[in-house]
Amino acid sequence: MRADARKNRDHLLAVAGAAIAEEGVDVSLRDIARRADVGLATLLRHFSTREALLDALLHTSFGELTAKADALETSTAPGDALVSWLRDCVGWTTEYRGAVVLMAAAIADPDSALHTSCVALRAAGARLLVRAQAAGMARTDIDGDDLFALVEALAWLGDQRSLAPRAGHLFEVVAGALLTGATSSAAEGEHRPDDRG
Repeated sequence: MRADARKNRDHLLAVAGAAIAEEGVDVSLRDIARRADVGLATLLRHFSTREALLDALLHTSFGELTAKADALETSTAPGDALVSWLRDCVGWTTEYRGAVVLMAAAIADPDSALHTSCVALRAAGARLLVRAQAAGMARTDIDGDDLFALVEALAWLGDQRSLAPRAGHLFEVVAGALLTGATSSAAEGEHRPDDRG
């Protein structure tokens, strides 16, 4: 890709990221093009569909979360690694309002532009889960699909204005249920029951 084309593409992604963070994934492509000071045809030349735009926008973050899972796998106790990755994954997902709905659909649709990235993210979490299960630190009646569904559910909570204030507490409840009785400092998180008013 030529340098000027790369610059234009990066500009479109930056504008799209800000628009989606503000208005959610349903923001119109025409509005994104207007904010970027380009025509809709120019935007569609770079990204032919909304999913293609989201895939390009989210690809770096998916990669970072996958790399984080790899690093945690070799540097952190299994239970702590699992909860730390889960916390970061949920936190990142809520940055782009509504993205979790597209992720939930894309994981089951091989034709989706987001499918490959979602599958890689699910596999990264599954590796951490299997490691924690093998160490006796996570319940054994769930798998990687269940873990990905928990990410989606917790991110959905964060997307709901009326429920967002409870999202942190509910994350701690879910994380605590995910782990067995083994000690895990990550599961304690920032919100303890006796800290809430």
